Amino acid sequence: MIIKKGYTLIVLVFAVFLLSLSLLVAVPIFQTQIQREKEEELIFRGKQYVEAIRIFQMKHPGKFPESLDRLVKEKCLRRFYKDPMTERGEWNIIFPHQGISTKKGRSPQKILVAPFGVLSSIDNPQIIGVVSSSSQGSIKIFHNQKTYDKWLFFYGQDPEKMPEIIYYGKKE
Repeated sequence: MIIKKGYTLIVLVFAVFLLSLSLLVAVPIFQTQIQREKEEELIFRGKQYVEAIRIFQMKHPGKFPESLDRLVKEKCLRRFYKDPMTERGEWNIIFPHQGISTKKGRSPQKILVAPFGVLSSIDNPQIIGVVSSSSQGSIKIFHNQKTYDKWLFFYGQDPEKMPEIIYYGKKE
């Protein structure tokens, strides 16, 4: 009888070992899948903002929204979408750099990227898009970019031409 109990214990320890080993393999796979889903969500949400700014342009030719809230208030955007790549969900905002024209079909050569929190300190803001505030490396390559803070979503964007990015508060 004692020998039988010993085998049961060995089988139980072996089963726990196999379960632990399978979880060790499965967790990175699940993490990768979750990151891929977040990347798809980032692309969807970023494109929603671009479309909202396009609709705003149709309603107010030649003007850009001064806040993301205005896009919701004017029914250009159904609701405020959070940045899925950050815990706080705050986007960095894209502005044309020094009044550069963003006519349809023309991508600006330079853009200004500023954190959402400094929007109130910018004189006459003209929002043309959003970009994730996460500098984490991506699994997917989007418009030849490998970090989320380079996945730009702005009105008039040419995916073949990456504009020069000027960051708010940094010297050119």
